[in-house]
Amino acid sequence: MLVLLPPSEGKANSGEGAPLEPGSLSLPGLAAAREAVLGELVELCSGDPEKAREVLGLSEGLRGEVAKNAGLRTAGARPAGEIYTGVLYDALGLATLDTAAGRRAADSLLVFSGLWGAVRVTDRIPSYRCSMGVKLPGLGALAGHWRAPMAEVLPEVAGRGLVLDLRSSAYATAWKPKGEVAGRTATVRVLHAPTRKVVSHFNKATKGRIVRALLTSGAAPENPAELVEALRELGYTVEAETPGKAGKAWALDVLVDRIH
Repeated sequence: MLVLLPPSEGKANSGEGAPLEPGSLSLPGLAAAREAVLGELVELCSGDPEKAREVLGLSEGLRGEVAKNAGLRTAGARPAGEIYTGVLYDALGLATLDTAAGRRAADSLLVFSGLWGAVRVTDRIPSYRCSMGVKLPGLGALAGHWRAPMAEVLPEVAGRGLVLDLRSSAYATAWKPKGEVAGRTATVRVLHAPTRKVVSHFNKATKGRIVRALLTSGAAPENPAELVEALRELGYTVEAETPGKAGKAWALDVLVDRIH
């Protein structure tokens, strides 16, 4: 099973560890594309801070993120699972997984990123600020920058098993599973059962809880149909929309009563 996650906007501090070693990151086929974004981002943030803040879409209160980006090559690095914070990652609780579940997380979780493309939770990265919606002056829209290298690398990473796609729309544009891979991909919406509306905060929290439940239970669904059954066995109410034709992803709705 491969689980595709969005990053978090807010991130933990890098700390005082050893700096980034780009060659050590997973998915080495993305190395050239990563270096292109890293180089331009560091250059942008080492220059006019107001221009950098405008390009990155940062408020005045986030001015310090520009200086953080300027020092990415020398900043301390920590496992990505410790850098990403926020509602989904709080609910996932990587740090509190037992040993077996932690190994499954290292093998199956892939976090998408405007800067790195995609990383494993064990990859050591510095804290940064660069969303997939950013348009860098030299590279243009990052989602477009990532599409070609992702299309080369991700099908192999997906292997032959289930792909559980929990990304937000901005990150989903960087790679869309196609063909045979799409047929074993499932996307998930979390709906408030009484109103059948998506509630953003609880949507993220529930997705984090779903991933944690799958990891801790040892469930190993190999396709979307098996995922539906696994989630129901874990106590979730799931409605599944099977694809109308081959090469399309399954769409799952998880219905919840609580919205906080």
